[in-house]
Amino acid sequence: MIQIPYPLRLLRTLPRRGPAAVLTAALLGLTAAGAAWSATPAAARASTTVRTCAVSDLYLAMGSKEGAAGSLYWPLRFTNTGATSCALRGYPGVSVLDTAHHQIGPAATHSGRSYGTVTLAPAHTASAVVRTTNGPIGGPCLRTGTYLRVYAPASRTATLVPASWTTCSGLFQVGPVNVQGAF
Repeated sequence: MIQIPYPLRLLRTLPRRGPAAVLTAALLGLTAAGAAWSATPAAARASTTVRTCAVSDLYLAMGSKEGAAGSLYWPLRFTNTGATSCALRGYPGVSVLDTAHHQIGPAATHSGRSYGTVTLAPAHTASAVVRTTNGPIGGPCLRTGTYLRVYAPASRTATLVPASWTTCSGLFQVGPVNVQGAF
């Protein structure tokens, strides 16, 4: 049996209405065929994309503090504890909390550095560096916090990371998540 394409089958069943009706029926058939064809590559692409890391995939910890040129830098490490790769893109949200979990001062501002997507394989780590001044250089220091409250990029769930942090001179910044350890 010969299979007649849908637009042609439609044309055979239409009463004679003129060239406009024939053209409309043909375009409808081609549009439907095109929509079905274009849906396949999108579905194939969706299966190759890496999902965004969920908070449950991540272990957060502080790296080693470093000082340079009047600033204090401290990497916040994101380690993938999941069984599959996941991705982080952008800046985490970071604020300082006291022992009663009350926020001390404003949340960290973004460093302004450009960023890309970081794909974390299981057991791999990326960092976002937090920064303040190394003492009261251009203003006073706030009281020292006990925790950093961290929202991973694209997350609305926070994780508390034990960290003795003092924001000084009104400067509290965070860099984007990256694998180079850059601020």
